[in-house]
Amino acid sequence: MTSLNNMKSLLAAGWMKGAIPPALLVVLVLIIELAAPGFLTGDTLLLLLSNTAVLFILAAGVTFVILIGGIDLSIQSVASLSSVILAQLLPQIGMLAFPVAILSGLIFGALSGYVHVRLKVPSFVATLATGGVVAGIALWAAAGRAITIEEGGRENTAWINGTFAGLPTVIWIAAIIGILAFFGLRYTRFGRHSLAIGAGEPAAIAAGINVERTKIVAFAISGMLAAIAGVILAARLSSGSPNLANQLLLPAIAAVIVGGTAITGGLGGVARTAVGALIISIVRIGMTFIGINIFAENVVFGSVLILAVAITIDRSKIAIIK
Repeated sequence: MTSLNNMKSLLAAGWMKGAIPPALLVVLVLIIELAAPGFLTGDTLLLLLSNTAVLFILAAGVTFVILIGGIDLSIQSVASLSSVILAQLLPQIGMLAFPVAILSGLIFGALSGYVHVRLKVPSFVATLATGGVVAGIALWAAAGRAITIEEGGRENTAWINGTFAGLPTVIWIAAIIGILAFFGLRYTRFGRHSLAIGAGEPAAIAAGINVERTKIVAFAISGMLAAIAGVILAARLSSGSPNLANQLLLPAIAAVIVGGTAITGGLGGVARTAVGALIISIVRIGMTFIGINIFAENVVFGSVLILAVAITIDRSKIAIIK
């Protein structure tokens, strides 16, 4: 009876933690609407969803890595490199530039996973180092400058900047990626193995799970989605830059954690990340509506991230905080 009561209390606590981000999202929207009437209009909401799309795709990728108990600090560099590749190749090879740019993210993501798994380097260091390498390649390829997509290549990006069924295409892209990621984590062996590794790697190994392969796949997915985010950014801005996504790392990680995915892994998912990304975007847009200095963004995101980690971290998994 005691164990049953404990299980019920744990489920109740988990449900309450999961309900906090959606409730916070509703409260933020109402606060901004009261402070700046007119926020809840169709045009503003479409703008909100369009701006959230790229952030969500980037955050969805890093969700896979955080769920296994790791971290990916290379996503902004991978996104920037993919934007440079797209801008350079689009006028030359047309639509083939898209898969080439996305493939680059997959390769560098897998490289981060390989360094982490095979060389036994902590994911923090492995992805930080890989991100430095990728950033250097992007700077070298672009000669340290932004590359404008030439007129002959812009026609191949029109579909990203267009609409479908009344909604911007980027929203549809983000929705499709979100649905695929959701079902991949919930209904596939890879998803179950990822959650098991995050919940307890020794137990996962004892259960016969191929931990190394699962981890490398998670990093590869993170790199691929980062590249997709970079490609969309380049298409929307008609240019690629080695610094294009540099300001998105902190908001992307904040979106994952604020959404309710535990930084220690094993708990969370892409649906929670979607809520977290909306919260981050609403905070960003709300600051503009209310009149708060835009340069205070990172101060707010950093503070929110610290608070979210402090609330969601599972301290039982960490004997010493260091």
